Amino acid sequence: MYDIKALYEAKSVEDAINLRIAHPDAQILAGGSDVLVQIREGKRAGKELISIYMLDEIRGVSLDENGAIRIGSLTSFSHITKNEIIQKYINVLGEAVDMVGSPQIRNIGTIGGNTCNGVTSADSASTLFALDALVELTGKDGKRIIPISDFYIKAGTVDIHPDEIQTAIIIPKEKYIGYHGHYIKYAMREALDITTTGCSVNVKLSEDKKTFLDVRIAYGVAGPIPMRAKTAEEFIKGKAVTKENIKEFSLQVMGDINPRDSWRASKAFRQHLATELAQRAITECITLAGGEI
Repeated sequence: MYDIKALYEAKSVEDAINLRIAHPDAQILAGGSDVLVQIREGKRAGKELISIYMLDEIRGVSLDENGAIRIGSLTSFSHITKNEIIQKYINVLGEAVDMVGSPQIRNIGTIGGNTCNGVTSADSASTLFALDALVELTGKDGKRIIPISDFYIKAGTVDIHPDEIQTAIIIPKEKYIGYHGHYIKYAMREALDITTTGCSVNVKLSEDKKTFLDVRIAYGVAGPIPMRAKTAEEFIKGKAVTKENIKEFSLQVMGDINPRDSWRASKAFRQHLATELAQRAITECITLAGGEI
């Protein structure tokens, strides 16, 4: 049934790195919600796998001494959604990953596996882009930390060196304190469906709630990789919280996104979704921040 060449089970992060070096063509097995399906379809026939699933050292959510939120790469979607730190500071991420697949998939699927796939439709990805997340990679020479925007290279390809594994997602304190976020996923079904277009927004308002101090907006399935709409972000920063500015903000996203035609949706429909979701998401963020329109 499982026509693989070999399965190696890492005992530690260091052991996983050594296995990566010894078996450079082997695929990492984290939760397995994607890889096991590929194996059953025969797509991994004759391949080697390195399982890191038992590495509790890279599982869980914590606050470091600088107030940064650290999410171990093997943390499941279910644990992220239910975690008190996530709920208190970046509940938008818990809401986003709670839209992945089914309860069974969310119980086994991991944040590391979701991002390392490199696909634009990953529900965690656009929200991590909007949070300005960092990716921690550990290899034979130690740790390497890069912005998530640099981690994604092209569709299905991420920046992981042959001797590395992803060990954490990090949200610096200054990227979440004072911000309120909201994620909207549009799909043909309410569950068990791949995102047609996803939009995640983070907003920081002035003390009187009348001015946008900062806005970060990111999309899934608006291009080959998750992407920020920087043109829209620059437009809205420093502007008054008004319906007119929100409308123009949503139109400004068209300067950055580049969705494609597919059997799921046309490019034109995805462009329409992008503007509509931008308005809805930023409006909800304003409400969450205590502002009014």
